[in-house]
Amino acid sequence: MKTKNDLSWKIGGEAGFGIKSAGMIFGKIFMRAGYEIFDYTEYPSLIRGGHNTFQLIVDTRPVNSVTKAIDILVALNQNTVTENLAELTHGGVLLYDKDKVKVSPAKVSERRIKALAIPLTSLAKEAGGDLMRNVVAIGASLALVGQNLTIANRVVTENFKHKGKSVIDQNIKALKLGYDFVKTNFQGEFFCNLSTREKNNNILITANESLALGALAAGMNFYVAYPMTPSSSILHYLAAIAEQAGIVVKHAEDEIAVLNMALGAAHVGARAMVATSGGGFSLMVETLGLASITETPIVMVNVQRGGPATGLPTWTEQGDLQFVLRAAQGEAQRILIAPGDAKEAYELGAEAHNLAETYQLPVIILSDKIIAEGNTTVPFFDTKKVKIQRGKLLTAAQLTKIKDYRRYKVTDDGISPRALPGVKNGLYIANSDEHDPYGFSEEGSANRLAQANKRARKLETFSEKMPQPLVYGNPRAKKTVVIWGSTKGVVLDAYAHLEDKYKKKIKILQLQYIWPFAKEFVASILKNSKDVLLIESNQAGQLGQLIAQETGILIKKKLLKYDGRPFFREEISEALKKF
Repeated sequence: MKTKNDLSWKIGGEAGFGIKSAGMIFGKIFMRAGYEIFDYTEYPSLIRGGHNTFQLIVDTRPVNSVTKAIDILVALNQNTVTENLAELTHGGVLLYDKDKVKVSPAKVSERRIKALAIPLTSLAKEAGGDLMRNVVAIGASLALVGQNLTIANRVVTENFKHKGKSVIDQNIKALKLGYDFVKTNFQGEFFCNLSTREKNNNILITANESLALGALAAGMNFYVAYPMTPSSSILHYLAAIAEQAGIVVKHAEDEIAVLNMALGAAHVGARAMVATSGGGFSLMVETLGLASITETPIVMVNVQRGGPATGLPTWTEQGDLQFVLRAAQGEAQRILIAPGDAKEAYELGAEAHNLAETYQLPVIILSDKIIAEGNTTVPFFDTKKVKIQRGKLLTAAQLTKIKDYRRYKVTDDGISPRALPGVKNGLYIANSDEHDPYGFSEEGSANRLAQANKRARKLETFSEKMPQPLVYGNPRAKKTVVIWGSTKGVVLDAYAHLEDKYKKKIKILQLQYIWPFAKEFVASILKNSKDVLLIESNQAGQLGQLIAQETGILIKKKLLKYDGRPFFREEISEALKKF
């Protein structure tokens, strides 16, 4: 048995084969066995069918990325061997259904792959039905890595609890049949030792789910969306717990209606949030401008995928940065933030609602598919740390003391006192035209300048309090890697696995708060660097464009990827070593 204590495991097959459910079960087993997890799914934009894979990284260290190399590949169909065999490491294990799949001995021997033929279909039928091939494969995989069935039996029981005892018993039998088959027929073929470690306090969660939890912790009570991959799981998750959480969740007819409904709810005092992807965000643009000029707090989530148009509906990209920065005609103010992992999604999902109400404007959260749908292990979130801040929201008692209420009063910090509709002494007009402090349409030069400058001062006020970008690695290093969003996970993981001779030469600059831009901080870091490398998942280097715009510094070295696939750890490791 190898002393290796980390694993890259992948299962492939057609949609309907239980690919994702197998991966989720496998991940939960190792999370409860004390390991850190990150997973990644690939599936085509089809209603049914097509080649689906689920990749899981198991490690003793925190992990937020996937590797290109696979240690164990589970093939439920021939297509998995055809498309994914080359991903196996030399000495890796191909676990395949010998009832359905043929493997070329030549291809296996030239890569020194251990091909284990297991009658997954026959064993599944013995357990009660061939749909359980995926569970048989889980049992077989556990036998290969030194993990017993104690935790697995509990996870399978929980997973199928809603289907009754008979289904639970069948799946536990399928698990054991796969496990015993490997133990009996392939003694000595253990791949590594992933026995149970000390229990941790982790949960397994995606950035979509953690963002939703962060919003709930911050008092979000109105959520509306139209399903659009890869944002849809936020809607699914919140709809499932809406009654328990005491919130309103709406599935609107389209994205135009989505933001209009949310704006109406926010106008009357709800903490409202919407989520979509680039195509849906495009339809929301006019209402985004309305939210800005009426100074209505709203939280918008754009979970990015490849564009333009329909683009790559089920794949990842960071291609919407420049779009969301300027979306809506004129100069509509907004705050733009980008979490880099599930933990940050929770924290920024909560903070976004405070920012929206404090500064009375739209707050946009930019995420993308790799973290939005990728499950990872994080410690339980502490909801007590979330403090709700509603800014200059006036109470009925405060309004009684104001003789001449002006909703759009010109103030030094750019933030006007806000009253909710229906509260005595708080009457005003919410007007999409340029307006005076009372909300009446006013096109005079002096008024236009006063109101436009007032709205712009909000961002100046926020800039003074805005958290600075994060710096990792050696702070004195003269080589700087610039990242944002989901590239955080893979860059930090690759950095953690580097030899010390490379580590000491590099620092990593992560931008969470992208707009307003931390001009002075970023400029200081980059001007004091001898070499800078920009890493992002788009074609144009959009964060680099923003940095050049705001600081005058042009980053020449770029590592860009825009084929829909995430950066794999090996790609980043190679780039950091050459940097």
